[in-house]
Amino acid sequence: DGPSGRFTRRLLVGLEQYGVKATFFLCGSRMELYPELTQQIYDQGHEIGLHGYSHKSMKTMCRYTISQELRKTRALLPDGCEAVFLRPPGGSGTALVEQVAAKEDLALLLWSVDPRDWAVHDAAAVEAAVVSQVRDGDVILLHDLSDSSVDAALSIIDRLQEEGFQFVTVGQLASLRGVIPQPGKTYTCFPAP
Repeated sequence: DGPSGRFTRRLLVGLEQYGVKATFFLCGSRMELYPELTQQIYDQGHEIGLHGYSHKSMKTMCRYTISQELRKTRALLPDGCEAVFLRPPGGSGTALVEQVAAKEDLALLLWSVDPRDWAVHDAAAVEAAVVSQVRDGDVILLHDLSDSSVDAALSIIDRLQEEGFQFVTVGQLASLRGVIPQPGKTYTCFPAP
């Protein structure tokens, strides 16, 4: 839902310390507020996906409005950055969202692990929720909108790396599993065959 100022900055420092690349789903309106963070995310080798411009639910939008949300956000990407994935706000993908995403050459990405960090605001509880359910190939949904979420993300990385997990971007994970993301198709995880 970012970039979001100091939280994104702190997360980027932590990701760099752990040697982890992540996929950031950015809102166009927030990219306009923090263009330097958008550039930093890209420059540090993280993947950027689209999360709409306004962060409003696409569930009730018409075709034109969805398209504008995507095009306005895509226009704010750093030079050379090609978004492959769209995560509709709230995960509200509809047949119309899928159709527009297909036309805009975007696959939809949801998640397979959601600790609700945006609602819980308890780093230990978020960490426990992720660690108890995560499996190889999962897509973990986390946010960079609070200290507790950043604390949880970094603790999760530390703990799961100790258990032998490797963190990669969604695009890398798809590639490792031999999946070429198809425009308009929805993905939630990329499990081992």
